[in-house]
Amino acid sequence: MTTALYLLDPDPGPAWAPFGGVRPLSELRAGAHLVRERWEGFFGLVTSEILSLPHLAGFPEAGVPPVGVPRPLPGPAVIGSSTFAPRGLAPVLPDVPARLTHGGITVGWAVPAGTEWSGPVPHAVAVDVPGVLLHGVYDLIPALDALLPDDVLSLLGDSDPVPTGSIVIGDPGHVALFGAIVEPGVVFDTSAGAIVLESGTEVKHGTRLEGPLWVGANTRLVGGPLRYAAIGPHCVVRGELAHTVFIGYGNKAHDGFVGHSVVGRWVNLGAGTTTSNLKNTYGPVRLDVAGHRLETGLQFLGSLFGDHAKTAIGTLLSTGTVVGAGANVFDEVRPPRDVPPFAWGGSGPQRMAREGFLRIAERVLPRRDVPVDAATREALGRIYDWAIEMDRRRSRGR
Repeated sequence: MTTALYLLDPDPGPAWAPFGGVRPLSELRAGAHLVRERWEGFFGLVTSEILSLPHLAGFPEAGVPPVGVPRPLPGPAVIGSSTFAPRGLAPVLPDVPARLTHGGITVGWAVPAGTEWSGPVPHAVAVDVPGVLLHGVYDLIPALDALLPDDVLSLLGDSDPVPTGSIVIGDPGHVALFGAIVEPGVVFDTSAGAIVLESGTEVKHGTRLEGPLWVGANTRLVGGPLRYAAIGPHCVVRGELAHTVFIGYGNKAHDGFVGHSVVGRWVNLGAGTTTSNLKNTYGPVRLDVAGHRLETGLQFLGSLFGDHAKTAIGTLLSTGTVVGAGANVFDEVRPPRDVPPFAWGGSGPQRMAREGFLRIAERVLPRRDVPVDAATREALGRIYDWAIEMDRRRSRGR
């Protein structure tokens, strides 16, 4: 009997802004891999279903498993938390109900055949699981430090040769090019980690790549220094980038510094958009989200950009800024540190209209060869409706 793998999202509290309720949290990138991919690789299973909020059913993204709601699940099964990124070797699971733990915290459940899981199991056997625990979206930054160096080393393989005209500092064997197109004059610096460019990546003259660095398929790197980053597929990146995660399909085509940040899908950063990633006091960064103050414990933290967010040219973002999904930031050079989802302007009460958001999506997604059919439009509309309702409740609660 085949073991099923389910991934369980937490409630979308403030720590998971700007992605909670907008995308399944298993589809966030921890190091070079999505959280879901880490669970799948860890146990050698394919995800059967993601258990999340009802409005995320039919989530409009290719390759994402079906999304359902939490319910009793028959064994044999593994239920993994979307807030945990496994690494290393998977333990042998017992033939009795087991609680997967990390540092004493529950990160999943193992359900043997003939039993059913419907929630916490009293007296279940505790099985320790190695990995990285995520307390919020901001923990994707320290997760990058913990996971990316080993990720890129494990991805080294039968690489294409480094093109003539490239400059390599460090070990050339730590550069892996899998069908990448590299112009002369590109610098590869592997002194601090390996560099992996997946199929279809294009790198323009004037780009400096410093490992550890992973770049997903069909991404274009068009100039500037890039270091310690995981850049998902189908992105365009230019300018200084450091300690940053692109989930995929993001656009930063112009100069401007982005550091210690998380960039969601379909984000477009206008020319000169710059993030601050260190307070003048050098103290820990706090987040202010929906009236909640969150202590991240991180000295370095830039901005968290939700899916479909956009910034105007010359936007300057303070340390620990959260830009909500679908927000269009343009009315201030320095927007507030908490930009609500689908904000129109960034600092005022105006919100983007539902049809306006869908029209923009219908223009943007096909630019990366992603069609917007009726099902995609309906799913995006449900996400919009949920986010706007949450924003209204927040406003009434002030």
